[in-house]
Amino acid sequence: MSDTPYGGDAAATPRIRLVDVAREAGLSKTTVSAALNGTGRMSDTVRERAREAARRLGYRPNATARLLRAGHARLIGYAVGEYARDRGSYMDSPYFARLTSATATAALQRGYALVLLPARCGPEEWADLPLDAAIVADPLDDDPLVEDFIAARVPLFTDRSVEGRPGTHWVDVDADRAVREVLDHLRDQGARRPAVVLPGTDIRFHLAVAETYRRWCGEHGSTPRLVRTDGPGDGPVVAAVEGLLTTAGSGHGSGPDALFVLAEASPPLVLDAIRRAGFGVPDDLLLVCASEDGAAAHTHPPVTTLSLQPALVAEKGIELLMAALETGSREPTGALVPTRLEVRASSSRGAALGRAAPRADGPSGRGRR
Repeated sequence: MSDTPYGGDAAATPRIRLVDVAREAGLSKTTVSAALNGTGRMSDTVRERAREAARRLGYRPNATARLLRAGHARLIGYAVGEYARDRGSYMDSPYFARLTSATATAALQRGYALVLLPARCGPEEWADLPLDAAIVADPLDDDPLVEDFIAARVPLFTDRSVEGRPGTHWVDVDADRAVREVLDHLRDQGARRPAVVLPGTDIRFHLAVAETYRRWCGEHGSTPRLVRTDGPGDGPVVAAVEGLLTTAGSGHGSGPDALFVLAEASPPLVLDAIRRAGFGVPDDLLLVCASEDGAAAHTHPPVTTLSLQPALVAEKGIELLMAALETGSREPTGALVPTRLEVRASSSRGAALGRAAPRADGPSGRGRR
């Protein structure tokens, strides 16, 4: 019989108790408890003495007991609504990967952990989880998960679609300002026939983008050229770009002279698709991609990107959520965060390159939020 911890004969390692740490540090149990919890009035020397003794002994607080005393589990449910109708994984998206990571980091810094939930789950799947709050990123129109959390009085962080509803908190980007910034930039560089590639999902942000684009075209006497993808991911976006540029009437001089790809895809793959269609960037076609992919700065030419600032969205959303959890308030709150246009060679004809154009007064989420 093995005498390792995986066998049955070895004695279990005794659990280090708070009293053991106190004895090691030569302090009272009450002082050690306050030192480890960051409370109480004591010198930095005493506090560090207690913490060093705890580290030396390998002491870990009893998290379950602490949470029971506090009356909550410090867990936040997290789901992405946009992928509820698609087979792809949102973690394949640089935007959602950054949003999820930043949200988890911001929550953990405040003592909370994320519980990843399927976008299609119902109350029967999460009702028994001791969730203190919930986050639904980029929800669908009338998203049932959003409605379920609100009905259950679970504090919720999502997009502006919940504005004014008790117990909800939203963060968004201003889709109108962001889209106009991109289109005005393209027009300043000589484009008169900009086309837009959008995801096929009808979330709030995408609908707002399409509306602003059509209005902008009407204001500038341009015919809207709006194409939607068949799904998320590089493949559907590349297919949409190639289809747009190779259809009848899309030749040089009559088709698009600029492309704003809001459907997230790898910028190098978008460039390849444009070249396969016989267009050069930026000579024949100016290009801007909504992207968090760092590869955009290293393509030839470097690709201009619109960042929806997922880290700012996450930080602000968690900040609002934490304030509500700490006070128990059901008062709805919301905020806008800036987008960031990073101008590079793909959308510039003789203009200064590398200009960062942040929207200091813009909105949040992904306008989208």
